Amino acid sequence: MNVFELTRALVDIESITNNEERVGNYLYDYLAPLAARYGGGIERIEVEPRRFNVFVQWGEPLVVTLSTHIDTVPPFIASREDEEHIWGRGACDTKGIIAAMIKAVEALLEAGQRGIGLLFVVGEERNSAGAYKAAQTPRGSRYIINGEPTENRLALGSKGALRYEVCCRGKMAHSAYPELGDSAIEKLLDTLAAIREVPLPVDGLLGPSTLNIGTLSGGRAPNVIADEAKADIMIRLVSDPAETKAGLFRAAEGRAELREVIEIPAVRLEGVDGVETTVVAFTTDIPAFGGAWGKPLLIGPGSIHVAHTLEERVPKRQLLEAVELYQRIVKDLCKRESK
Repeated sequence: MNVFELTRALVDIESITNNEERVGNYLYDYLAPLAARYGGGIERIEVEPRRFNVFVQWGEPLVVTLSTHIDTVPPFIASREDEEHIWGRGACDTKGIIAAMIKAVEALLEAGQRGIGLLFVVGEERNSAGAYKAAQTPRGSRYIINGEPTENRLALGSKGALRYEVCCRGKMAHSAYPELGDSAIEKLLDTLAAIREVPLPVDGLLGPSTLNIGTLSGGRAPNVIADEAKADIMIRLVSDPAETKAGLFRAAEGRAELREVIEIPAVRLEGVDGVETTVVAFTTDIPAFGGAWGKPLLIGPGSIHVAHTLEERVPKRQLLEAVELYQRIVKDLCKRESK
């Protein structure tokens, strides 16, 4: 298969988070002959029942691992293509990246390169379960090239994420007699208004922190004073979150309970001479790896602006560029380690 054919084959295997088994088996079966042909080893690393990472390595020591995730967000969208793009769920996030990484490794192995590996993990779109599992079983890799859609530019930084549930309690009453109740919805609205006034940090590289109020729920009926209400908020972090957290708790004091759901730190990343750079606002598996798989780099074909949408696609030109870029970066990193 060429990179376009492999991308479409992967897109056409539904692998929404928690349902990665089929695509994991497909990748294992595809890579096993490649492992055997060039003296490598391949394994499934179990994360949960019927969920596993796929890892394959050629040569010791392991200098560079190319890695990305195999799960997607819903809904499943089958592949199609035109002259310029391959379309479908996962086309850029990250089935096309998987295909480009595999084709780059095939070329590197054919040229005699060793000390390289591929690591494909589950669960990035929800809780990075596969990356956390991989961090518990490191293999000595010096560098990890993490694939996400950056339009083939090396990301020098990635924002983190801080997510809270904002929960308010009240007292039910007939809406004709509001003085007999205590509206949880009004408390929630006041709390969110105060949260929106919390000053958020700005970083010279990563830019401003941003706040999103993602969901709102609460109440029982239009004629009932609400006894409960909840919102989900997410802040994209650019620095140490301590000051931001303190501001959120001050805004909620006396009105709401804040329940932390997830905290992912912002990260600074490696560059490579001659490769164009960028900064991204989304989070990745890199913090979950925790350095266990080496110094991280972040690059991949496609645009994050169409990921998670009904128009998800990846430019064919960028897929071909990515195959060459991954080879170039691997060679550069291996050369660093040989000095």
